[in-house]
Amino acid sequence: MRVQRGEIEKLLQISTISFDGDMTLWDFRKVMQNSLKHTLVELQKQIPTQRALELTVDEMIAIRDQFAEEVKGEIWSLWEIRRRAFERTLEHVGHPDKDLAAHLNAIYRKYRYGDIELYPDVIPTFDALAPHFKLGLLSNGNTYPERCGLDGRFAFVVFSQDGQVEKPDPKIFQITAERAGCELTQMLHVGDSLKNDVAGAKNVGAPSIWLNREGAPNDTETQPDYEITSLTEIPAIVGLDNL
Repeated sequence: MRVQRGEIEKLLQISTISFDGDMTLWDFRKVMQNSLKHTLVELQKQIPTQRALELTVDEMIAIRDQFAEEVKGEIWSLWEIRRRAFERTLEHVGHPDKDLAAHLNAIYRKYRYGDIELYPDVIPTFDALAPHFKLGLLSNGNTYPERCGLDGRFAFVVFSQDGQVEKPDPKIFQITAERAGCELTQMLHVGDSLKNDVAGAKNVGAPSIWLNREGAPNDTETQPDYEITSLTEIPAIVGLDNL
């Protein structure tokens, strides 16, 4: 744990800890890529053309990201974006078919939720924090707690697609503090993104922890209050015994 800045007075005010979801509590990239692999197998089974057989998971990700950027601020449902991205993918391989896109989306959803695994430091950290702090989920994603073994673990859950505003917009942090029943200065936010989590929290005066599991260099001007490589470092930061 490396303390960047942060004062004891700030920590004493904390009553609530909000967590990002994807890449903080679970490895979303791993789950997404595995789900797309299964989906791609079905796509190529249904369309055994050369163009479809040459399609890759990386291309599917790029198509989805491009479509999401095009409809940013217009379509908020991540499942709608994913389904429409499959339609775009089928157009890309020269076989437009909305029914097949819906079928591929169903396959993706099956594996998307069925294969989620929490990072091993999640449950021990929550067990240590829960008796002392109100815990919540603040996510730009759409993985609901009951889908990943965290049902009943959160006092509040805020998804960007529900409020139609996403991190790092100050509004979603304000909504979260209201749901939690605390002031922003009393809410410690934990996440893996310097832009969405750390900068978003700093912009509203909330203390932040950057979860940097891989020890990546910070080449930005955004400085978290604390930087950690494991969630198990949080109890010590907030004055509890380390795990």
